[in-house]
Amino acid sequence: MVEPLFQVSVDCAYCQSPFQTSRVRPSFKKATQTDTDFCIHYKEVNPDFYVVRVCPQCGYASTENTASQFTPAQRAVFKEKVADHWTAKDYGGERNWDDALQTYKLALLCAQIKSEKGRVMAGLLHHIAWLYRYKQEEEQEKRFLRFALEAYTSVFETEAGEINNARLMYLLGELSRRLQQYGDAIKWFGRVINDKRIMDAGMIRASREQWAVTREDMLAAKLELPEEMRTS
Repeated sequence: MVEPLFQVSVDCAYCQSPFQTSRVRPSFKKATQTDTDFCIHYKEVNPDFYVVRVCPQCGYASTENTASQFTPAQRAVFKEKVADHWTAKDYGGERNWDDALQTYKLALLCAQIKSEKGRVMAGLLHHIAWLYRYKQEEEQEKRFLRFALEAYTSVFETEAGEINNARLMYLLGELSRRLQQYGDAIKWFGRVINDKRIMDAGMIRASREQWAVTREDMLAAKLELPEEMRTS
């Protein structure tokens, strides 16, 4: 019988130790739904649990999007903050929810130490919010959605030329809506809908749909609609 997990080899960027980490076979990635902020819910094994690779020797946690190099200063900080306190622990096999959360929080700490790109930080924060969503821990989910929104906003301001702006602006709108920051949500969705340079039909359609959802949210909360929403 085919197991859902398979092992891949990784060389640690910090201590150079080779180690094994698990991945989920494509045939076992069975989604049951996708939320409007791209969070996928899975039927059985959740591939998100296995995104972060953790070196069992030193505790360095990374993803495939993480930069592979350390500066000498970063090495010193990592040694002081993580490696010197690390008790050998192997996350290479099957992971439960708690394991997944630990690996993401460790990856976030490592990303902060290494001053990773904003989009890497934003992605980790967003994934942690999703983990809390799977557990229906709404307060913690919203806390990390707020952190993710701040990080994505920074990405938009600093890295906008390098990424899919339509998707990023849509996400800024959707996270704002989920955090009941409706004015910001309307602004971001409107930018995707009205910017003639944007050709991403999927994101334009999604922005129209969520603009309408935001309007319903505001009506339900008995909030005053802005001018552009009153006539539609």
